Amino acid sequence: MASKKEYLDYILEQLSGLDDVSYRKMMGEYIIYYKNRIIGGIYDDRFLVKPTDSAKRLMPEAVSELPYEGAKPMLLVENTDDRDFLFELLNVLADELPPRK
Repeated sequence: MASKKEYLDYILEQLSGLDDVSYRKMMGEYIIYYKNRIIGGIYDDRFLVKPTDSAKRLMPEAVSELPYEGAKPMLLVENTDDRDFLFELLNVLADELPPRK
């Protein structure tokens, strides 16, 4: 099942206070970039992020889910209504993840 553009638009609106957020459509889903780093994506209308140590500390109860069959598990972000939380999450992810090649 492909993600709806409306869900992507909602997540991008929630992140609109951050500079350098972008996305790329790929096979009906959306890869999310922040500060030139792949932080996660929208998969089946779920916002999933890479399971870095800091992300796990910020979301200790987060469910680990597969974005698609054969992929590595990612963390489900359920608190998408809290912009301050999302800003903190993206910043710690950007601090831990390498820049895109």
